[in-house]
Amino acid sequence: MLSLKAFDFERGSEVIVPSNTYIATILSILHAGLKPVLVEPDILTYNIDPKKIEESITAKTKAIMIVHLYGKSCEMDKIMEICEKYKLRLIEDCAQSHGAKFKGQLTGTFGEFGAFSFYPTKNLGALGDAGAVITNDESLAIKIKRLRNYGSDVKYYNEVVGYNSRLDEVQAGFLSIKLNKLDEINTHKRKLAQIYLDNLKDDFIKPVVDKNYFDVYHIFNIRHKKRDELKDYLLKNEIKTDIHYPVAPHKQNAMKNILEGSYPISEEIHNTTLSLPCSFGHTEEEIYQVVEVMNKF
Repeated sequence: MLSLKAFDFERGSEVIVPSNTYIATILSILHAGLKPVLVEPDILTYNIDPKKIEESITAKTKAIMIVHLYGKSCEMDKIMEICEKYKLRLIEDCAQSHGAKFKGQLTGTFGEFGAFSFYPTKNLGALGDAGAVITNDESLAIKIKRLRNYGSDVKYYNEVVGYNSRLDEVQAGFLSIKLNKLDEINTHKRKLAQIYLDNLKDDFIKPVVDKNYFDVYHIFNIRHKKRDELKDYLLKNEIKTDIHYPVAPHKQNAMKNILEGSYPISEEIHNTTLSLPCSFGHTEEEIYQVVEVMNKF
């Protein structure tokens, strides 16, 4: 939201966003006084489909807010070309992609802004709610700093209508220590993901792997047409899973009369996706146990 506010877009301007993102991405656009325009994802990567973006661009489109979902980067070369062609601003939602890369370049470094969540379950997680915005533009950095601190550069002197949105110092301390372990955390999660990729039977639709992408598997998701039965079966076998996410944004009650249209690819993902255990706290042995149980389904 702060990133969008820093651009000073005219109220009601349009921002392109993937139709299957977590609702937080869409809420940021709405809270900035802008209009979210949903674009369907690629069914293979679950990230916004670059081939579908251009048909949604209008005279009111000012920015694209991409989401690197589940720890996989979006297809950045094609998205950058579109931004250049139409002179659009680019904001990256990197809440799930700490350390992910596209063709060797880290997510968060392509657009004007990279927005990161440090929610405790993230690859780089705090011990409470936390987040950060990164940019390589000095003037935009000054705007963000001002906006997150009541619109103030100097204490008690307020230049713009800002917010109280500072990162707590204690959380910053935890994160400064954990940041040194991020590569180790990502390496471990990639190792667990490889066990799934190598050993799960083909009944399960597994994440695609491509040499252009360095995936960090914030979430290791599979898809299955009997997802709910599978989830119950795993729970009975003492394996807890989650669904990211069970309801498509345009189907949420909060989005009635706001998000209109039909998004079948998004709905297909929401109806079939299941997130498996894959954290820094899991051992390789445990993941092999999950595989063994799943392959009997």
